[in-house]
Amino acid sequence: MRLVVKVGSAVLTEENGLLNLASITKLVDELAGLHQKGHEVILVSSGAIAAGVGRLKLSEKPQELRLKQAAAAIGQSTLMEAYEKGFSSFGIIPSQILLTREDFSDRERYLNIRNTLLTLLSLKSIPVINENDTVSTEEIQFGDNDTLSAIVAVKVKADKLIIFSDVKGLFEIDSGGHLTDKLIEEVDSISKEWSEKALEKKGSKLSVGGMATKLKAAKMATASGIETWIGFGRSPEIIHQILNGEKGVATRFKPKEKRIAAREAWIAFGRTSKGTLVVDEGAEKALVQMNRSLLPSGIKTVRGNFSVGDMVDIRSFKGEELGRGLVSYSSDDIKRIKGHHTGEIAQILGHAASAEVIHRDNLVLL
Repeated sequence: MRLVVKVGSAVLTEENGLLNLASITKLVDELAGLHQKGHEVILVSSGAIAAGVGRLKLSEKPQELRLKQAAAAIGQSTLMEAYEKGFSSFGIIPSQILLTREDFSDRERYLNIRNTLLTLLSLKSIPVINENDTVSTEEIQFGDNDTLSAIVAVKVKADKLIIFSDVKGLFEIDSGGHLTDKLIEEVDSISKEWSEKALEKKGSKLSVGGMATKLKAAKMATASGIETWIGFGRSPEIIHQILNGEKGVATRFKPKEKRIAAREAWIAFGRTSKGTLVVDEGAEKALVQMNRSLLPSGIKTVRGNFSVGDMVDIRSFKGEELGRGLVSYSSDDIKRIKGHHTGEIAQILGHAASAEVIHRDNLVLL
């Protein structure tokens, strides 16, 4: 079985930012046990910036980009030293991969990442992946390792994605719209209500994401047919409990029956969205029910500035995310042709590169 396990800074570090060696030891022991049983394991690990904060004796995570990058440069070696020491005691060789969003935007680099990961797994190594915080800028960063873990899971066609949190999982919402302490054991689909409540729950001073980023990651992974779990990171033994079929140990997100194709996964999750197209009910029906391309006549609103070939989000008039796709026209041109019929494009723009704003082959429904 191929597993992607994500663990965040809140689990790996003490309150003062120093690495929590006891937590790392427990995690390594658990992953090594899975590895020895023949499972393929990829670890997506935060903690570099937090470790750097501790080494530099800062009171909290810096907000300035250059200081974040400096803290990451100092902390990354400390983090990998801890993993190297832990896995080596089991005769396992860990490997380090640092990534930015830009690495996934290019199709060739995207495929090379997959090939490298699969080769490392074939060599019985445990890849340890983190965002390359030392060079990441706002334009090329994932922003959180939850998203990165989901993209990696999709890329390697993992069987399960397990995201460790500082809580046991996703909890029920009462009639008043408040979160309760009752764990939801299984989720068929992620509702807007859960997402809004998750946004109210902020991350710790050392972490980036809260539950909202984990729900986003779960949505990405399950759309690609990957079973996803969110559980308490201080108890890494839940991985074995999950594999043994025990109930009530974490929240399981049910995967879609059909995996999306590799190129579709790259369109939907490998690239950064440059904007949003809001469509009317007719276009929504054509896309979702009739498997059609997106035509200019169905577009109501254009948000963001983007060029030909960029990836954009497609949303309904009610604000629901319908899918993502690669546009055949720039944002400026789409603003000019939106609401018009295909036959009018050439007259309005002076040329007609395509009859569709997004062709069905370049569109992925979510």
